[in-house]
Amino acid sequence: MHVPSLGARQGRNVILSLVLALLSSLLISSAAYAHAVAEGDKGYIQEISGINILPFIYLGAKHMVTGYDHILFLFGVIFFLYKLKHIGIYVSLFAVGHSTTMLLGVYFNVGINSYIIDAIIGLSVVYKSLDNIGAFQRILGFQPNTKVATLVFGFFHGFGLSTKIIEYDISPDGLVPNLLAFNVGVEIGQLLALSTILIAMGYWRRTRSFWRHAYTANVVMMCAGFVLIGYQLTGLVLS
Repeated sequence: MHVPSLGARQGRNVILSLVLALLSSLLISSAAYAHAVAEGDKGYIQEISGINILPFIYLGAKHMVTGYDHILFLFGVIFFLYKLKHIGIYVSLFAVGHSTTMLLGVYFNVGINSYIIDAIIGLSVVYKSLDNIGAFQRILGFQPNTKVATLVFGFFHGFGLSTKIIEYDISPDGLVPNLLAFNVGVEIGQLLALSTILIAMGYWRRTRSFWRHAYTANVVMMCAGFVLIGYQLTGLVLS
């Protein structure tokens, strides 16, 4: 009887963990949006006024760490990146994108329907998965500029953040410092999530199962993106 190698079992465990993490996130609350703020945090945001640097840093970090759509996209972005220099470039482009639209969107009160923007963010996950498996080159015969795509999708992720912040009617008193603090928290949360992903990926890449299961992992991630899109479009139709 064939006994799967340790590397193969580890590869399957990584894929299974990804699927379970997605399903758990989607089932936490049937009413939750991808960028929803917890009810306790929502009440706190609406009640406070003035400059509150540390609370908004905490809220920004918490939002990013628990934002499964952001984490899936980051996972796809760094999936085949090995050098810290390259990882830094792509993560910086994503950070510039979402920071710009989040800050400007809230400051100028520019919001987008949350279902639509979250569906586009799900599309970003699908795009990155297709890019990772070389689908664009095989099917369309060209390779999109991955740096430009990361920046553009970063803009959409930022609008997802700004749309939710606008809905919770932050006090104009201390708005700019609080927004900057929230953005700092988002970046801290992104670094925490990225560090966790890099540690896990570094361990997985040292096993022989990485290349055997890399394609499958990206297909699973693509399916997760389609689930996010369908979830949001269904909410749009029913709302």
